[in-house]
Amino acid sequence: MTATTGTGVTTAVASDEDRTALTDTVTRFARTEIAPHVDAWDAAGEFPRSLYRRAADLGLLGLGYPEQYGGTPASYLLRLPLWRALSRHGASGGVLASLLSHNIGLPPVLAHGSDAVRAEVIPPVLAGEQIAALAITEPGGGSDVAQLKTTARREGDEYIVNGEKVFITSGMRADWITVAVRTGEVGCKGSAGISMLLIPGHSAGLSRSKLDKMGWLCSDTAHLRFDSVRVPARYLLGEEGAGFRIIMANFNGERFGLAASALGFAEACYDEALAWARQRKTFGAALVEHQVIRHKLVDMQMRIQSTAAWCESVAAQADAGRTGPELVANVCLLKNHATQTMQFCADQAVQILGGMGFMRGTVSERIYREVKVMMIGGGAEEIMKDLAAKQLGI
Repeated sequence: MTATTGTGVTTAVASDEDRTALTDTVTRFARTEIAPHVDAWDAAGEFPRSLYRRAADLGLLGLGYPEQYGGTPASYLLRLPLWRALSRHGASGGVLASLLSHNIGLPPVLAHGSDAVRAEVIPPVLAGEQIAALAITEPGGGSDVAQLKTTARREGDEYIVNGEKVFITSGMRADWITVAVRTGEVGCKGSAGISMLLIPGHSAGLSRSKLDKMGWLCSDTAHLRFDSVRVPARYLLGEEGAGFRIIMANFNGERFGLAASALGFAEACYDEALAWARQRKTFGAALVEHQVIRHKLVDMQMRIQSTAAWCESVAAQADAGRTGPELVANVCLLKNHATQTMQFCADQAVQILGGMGFMRGTVSERIYREVKVMMIGGGAEEIMKDLAAKQLGI
């Protein structure tokens, strides 16, 4: 049995053995290479670039990409354990967001770049030698993609790019930035005239400013400014004016990844809360012996298990080749449900940990601060509801 992913890669559906093996590999990597260092990396505001290479050596960066570019074709059901285990055992949204930023930056390149551009860009990113990012959001708008103002004017064999992008994950270090631009005629509004352009990170006229955040402290997040940046026309992805459709198609994969990650973070909160409840004694008994604490833990499990089942279901739909309104609606609803599960579990875990839950160094404290970006990134909760309603004909 085969499946076709959102990037057009045909791959065998993963077996249970494949999924278990990947989960074990990711778990070991997260526990040894990430978890022990997260506090220090948060304090430093970044993690070492060498982590990309170590993840690449295990094949984690290439999961879901063609072999010819150094990847391993994989269904959504196989990629699900990557996001889930990396979140659960690494317990850092900052690491996850930047380490896997290529999964939102590269799909438009894979699907719409020329053969030469794909061969130039994708292999070094999957090898952990270079970093890829996606730049859509602007200071004047986020979810309302149709109103973007960054322009790209064709001049001979180049595009001249002017404008700004903000909240860009991996924006400070990215070697390749997939950028949404407006190539339409002056006065052209809405989705018409939007194109996707791949911009090399070393381009003259590109400046970057680091942004300080509530969470994701070790993920570099940037404000990008394009001041007459000259970009070779060969880096246009797809046709001029087709950018809006490319962006919308790319969102499905991003939102599913966010949902799977939110599930892993919820599990991380549960793991810490349960361990604390078993060893912490109050009034002569372990916390877990008090009914109110057991109920909190059960409420967490109820949400975790429903989210896990929904993730499996949506992954199976995507692997079966469903790309219509039903899948789009389910991805939107799943993203909301999963991030609400993460929010609930983070809140309950901090409550169970009590004063320790308010201290830096605990998993639940970190994840508590990271909840909101998961609920906003990739499409805010309100946008997800409205889009789902439209797809369902409500």
